[in-house]
Amino acid sequence: MTVYQSPLVPQAARPRLCPTRPTRLGEMLLAEGAVSPADMVTALAAQKRENVRLGALLLARGMVTQAALDAALARQFGLRQPDLRAIPPERALAPLARPETCLRLGFVPWRRDLSGRLVLAVAEPDRMAVIAASLPADAGPVHMVFANRREVEAAIVALYRDALLLRAETRCAAADSCRGRSRLAPLLCASVLPVLLALNPALLFGLILALCVLTLISGIVLRLAGALSTLTARARHIRGGGFRSRRDGTATIARLPCVSVLVPLHREADVLPRLVDRLNAIDYPRELLDICLVVEEKDAQTRDAIAAAGLPPWMRTIAVPDARLKTKPRAMNYALDFCRGTIVGVYDAEDAPEPGQIRAVVERFHARGPDLACVQGVLDYYNSRQNWLARCFTVEYAAWFRLVLPGLQSLGLPVPLGGTTLFMRRDVLEELGGWDAHNVTEDADLGMRIARRGYRVEFIRSVTREEATCHPWRWVRQRSRWLKGFAITWATHMRNPRRLRADLGWSGFLTLQALFLGTVAGFAAAPVLWSFWLWTLTGTAPVDLNLPDWAMWGLGGLFLLSEASIIAAGLIATAGREHRHLWPWVPTLHFYFPLATLAAWKALYELVSRPFYWDKTDHGHSMTGGAAKAGPERRCSHVPKT
Repeated sequence: MTVYQSPLVPQAARPRLCPTRPTRLGEMLLAEGAVSPADMVTALAAQKRENVRLGALLLARGMVTQAALDAALARQFGLRQPDLRAIPPERALAPLARPETCLRLGFVPWRRDLSGRLVLAVAEPDRMAVIAASLPADAGPVHMVFANRREVEAAIVALYRDALLLRAETRCAAADSCRGRSRLAPLLCASVLPVLLALNPALLFGLILALCVLTLISGIVLRLAGALSTLTARARHIRGGGFRSRRDGTATIARLPCVSVLVPLHREADVLPRLVDRLNAIDYPRELLDICLVVEEKDAQTRDAIAAAGLPPWMRTIAVPDARLKTKPRAMNYALDFCRGTIVGVYDAEDAPEPGQIRAVVERFHARGPDLACVQGVLDYYNSRQNWLARCFTVEYAAWFRLVLPGLQSLGLPVPLGGTTLFMRRDVLEELGGWDAHNVTEDADLGMRIARRGYRVEFIRSVTREEATCHPWRWVRQRSRWLKGFAITWATHMRNPRRLRADLGWSGFLTLQALFLGTVAGFAAAPVLWSFWLWTLTGTAPVDLNLPDWAMWGLGGLFLLSEASIIAAGLIATAGREHRHLWPWVPTLHFYFPLATLAAWKALYELVSRPFYWDKTDHGHSMTGGAAKAGPERRCSHVPKT
């Protein structure tokens, strides 16, 4: 058994599992003049309803300096305070603890003293009994010194760098990850198509046409389900006399939880100042906010911009060590063990969340049972008037986040998450293995894994505004990454179709086919559908399929019904006052979606050549980006209240 030995008394006199604490921290800080009496009264009152340590509360609110707090904690427990950068941990001690355990408990194996005792550097000395219990039985007697949390985490990174990198890339179980996928299958499919085209073009054309028909039908059904869900929610809203007042629902929660928010950044120096302003607008106790700006180690420009921004104590930088794989989910997996909250959220660099969003998330989790794994907010664009592409993108996003996804939620079907404004119960996220580091649509994949494990996703009406990609080629690059990820996600979950159907049931199984296979195939095979417009105009089909006239007219009717459902979904989704200016542009979606066909072909090419390549979307090109701040809160009236 590992025994902690107090540094305050001789070993023979009093072996202990926790150090003597002669004076309360608050009393020490007051006696030393490090905190004013008024600030201490305020802090103690706040601590009664928050799950937070007094020192962290004082630091987050700017009531005490880091140096004064560190000195007081070291004196309180009678501990030395060495410089871990000048004297780093001994590498031979690394096997004594796992890096994730060190990060969770805030300690690092540091040295062995002259008597052979293990010396731990700890950030929270009162947790020493728990820390000692986590060590192997042969660790021997344990002594400790004090270092603050950031110093301990830096020492952990120095000691366990390679292990943390491997964990970030392989955290998701191999059975759930796409990292072991073979490129042979898509390559064989790509090889078969030209052969079949040469031998029997009518057969190939017929197969593609059948797939397109199924895709159109599934799209119509999804949009119809979303529309019915939205219209039902509106009727409920009208009968109930409108939404209730915006009182603070978190007031009824006995002790508010800590919320960590990951903000992955890569080459985002230009948007960094606006991002910090928007994060500062969040209305949640600072001591319970853990904002983690996750940046690549070699991204010097972004790191310099962060340093110049002067972050408050409740924001911090997590530098992800360099590796060949550079994806957003890899960065988030790396940062997950550094998080301090029981709820973990994700924002993107250009996001402008509503100030009360995190309170709404906490309230929703508090009101629901443990089967609610994720709360997803609504995404919208703040530059929807910039040009035609931005207008169409906004209409499409509105239909997706205000109709289709809430409709899936209300029907109890699997929901592909958005890449931002999603908040997870940390214990569930860790149970699922975090994100798949190799999947370029890690959000959609995570939504499917949530459903397969029997957990649920719910939407809240709170809106986060983003920057719509308004340049055609940037739009194609972004959409190609999404479609490539959809194809990878479909292939990963379809490794064992029987197990997938058992996990999701028939309705969930068919929904997954429609969402992923249907989306990719529909866009990739769209030219086959376009060719039928030639038949409508000239009476001649591109390939003679020997279809009777009634079948041809039936196909034409299906095409028109699909277009009508797209327009209807766009009109319903943009019926709110802030989006009604987009109505004249909804019919032009017919000319917008061909860009997605180009993106689908690019995605299919990269599926074979570069499956894990992350084609990054550049931000900061919006004409309104400089002025787009969080602004007044708006409730999204199109999301069903659940």
